[in-house]
Amino acid sequence: MFPNLETARLILRELTQDDAEGVFNCFSHKEVTRYYGQEPFIDLQQAQSLVKLFSKNFAEKRGIRWGIERKKTKGIIGTIGYNAWSPSHRRAEIGYEIHPDYWRKGYTQEAVTEIVSYGFEHMGLTRIGAVVFIENEASNKLLTKVGFQKEGILRDYMYQNGQAHDTFVYSILKNR
Repeated sequence: MFPNLETARLILRELTQDDAEGVFNCFSHKEVTRYYGQEPFIDLQQAQSLVKLFSKNFAEKRGIRWGIERKKTKGIIGTIGYNAWSPSHRRAEIGYEIHPDYWRKGYTQEAVTEIVSYGFEHMGLTRIGAVVFIENEASNKLLTKVGFQKEGILRDYMYQNGQAHDTFVYSILKNR
């Protein structure tokens, strides 16, 4: 069963095909995808396929992705979750994006804090990693603020617009 989570202002819930338009609204923004390692979506079918992929990854215990919805407001403003989930090694990598209309309001920090706690307390994770473009100042600051530690640089690790980019690698550990 998919775990729905709640924070002071947010509901983190399973994505359905009804959310494809909200996913498209996020992933079609160049500002959102410029540090994502992919090009902006150009049609709704891409978002529908991504929602299917998130569902398949959860069913196969390879990832889990929540839709981020503000309480008392219908429709998602972004997504957050874990990919590269390895239950046997008790680790996963966090990923998230939020529509630019909701940047700098603390929503992403609230969602990250909640799923980190969920990962440690309910998924049995001992390590949560993150890979972030060096140029992505907002994400780099956010991860540090919530307790992630920078471990190093992965050189030419992600491609965006056909160009290789270095990334920082972060982690937060359960018992440290």
